[in-house]
Amino acid sequence: MECVRVVASAHLHAGNMDLHGGLGRLYGTVGFTIDYPRLVIEVVKSSTVEASDEYAKHFAELISKSFGVKGFRVIVKERFPAYSGLGYVTTLGIAIGVGVSRLFNLRYTIEDVALAVRRGLITALGLYSCKFGGFIVEGGFKRDFVEKGVPPLIFRGDIPGDWIFVVAVPEAPRKRISELRVGREDKVLIEVAMSSEEASYLSRLVLMKIIPSFIERDLKSFGSGLTEFNKRLGLVWSKYQGGIYCDPVVEKGIEIMLKYAYGACQSSWGPTFYGILDSEERAQQLARELKELLERSGGGDVFITRGRNRGLEVMECG
Repeated sequence: MECVRVVASAHLHAGNMDLHGGLGRLYGTVGFTIDYPRLVIEVVKSSTVEASDEYAKHFAELISKSFGVKGFRVIVKERFPAYSGLGYVTTLGIAIGVGVSRLFNLRYTIEDVALAVRRGLITALGLYSCKFGGFIVEGGFKRDFVEKGVPPLIFRGDIPGDWIFVVAVPEAPRKRISELRVGREDKVLIEVAMSSEEASYLSRLVLMKIIPSFIERDLKSFGSGLTEFNKRLGLVWSKYQGGIYCDPVVEKGIEIMLKYAYGACQSSWGPTFYGILDSEERAQQLARELKELLERSGGGDVFITRGRNRGLEVMECG
């Protein structure tokens, strides 16, 4: 085998349960894997380590050093915006590691890859999206074990086929947020904190409303819990992002979403935001209104997608 292709989907964050850490763990993430957009890469045997862009080159070099493989080329065939709240960088790093492992029959796990590329260790949503897909809740990392292991998976379930995601990615704030993340993300992720009371409430919200509503397929209750969860986290992050949401266009967009959708959230640092519905007609109406908003606000993309209930796929090129 001389070439493998890896296909992996984007994911959407809802937020983190515990930024206090009084019980010995921090973060814990809630989120979804979605069908679109997706990443497609090819990993080809070569005499040197090469890649078609700087992110891929960075991860290729880490994998080469960690796995002891000296000759492969990474070609990014399809991609989506980095540092936009869709999980591109983590997904790329894991996809490259899995592709190299499969190409050279090395039998490394996704967890091994995460440790090698240093992604998915503070929040593991991207890792479990690549491994399993679906709706995911993970349990955070031990305070004295940061980036030394993979946060445990608490809950994973198939996203119902009739649940529809309307996703918006405004262009105007994207560059500013990308620059903020690249320059400050590691520091902020360790620095940000919340009260014990807030962490307790958010954890209770996940355990006693969000997860049970998901299991019962009660989208109304699930959506209201998710919206409250994300909004309260926005208050914690407002010191860093300037408000409950990262930009006024996101705030206005979520206001519009909640006229149509059962729940709406900013994904991670943004600027991506999304709503969840169960009506194709209402999803189309919402998408049209959001497109009009973005056209007035510097442009961007709006798309309708479904949940993805499987992880990344690896196949021989052909």
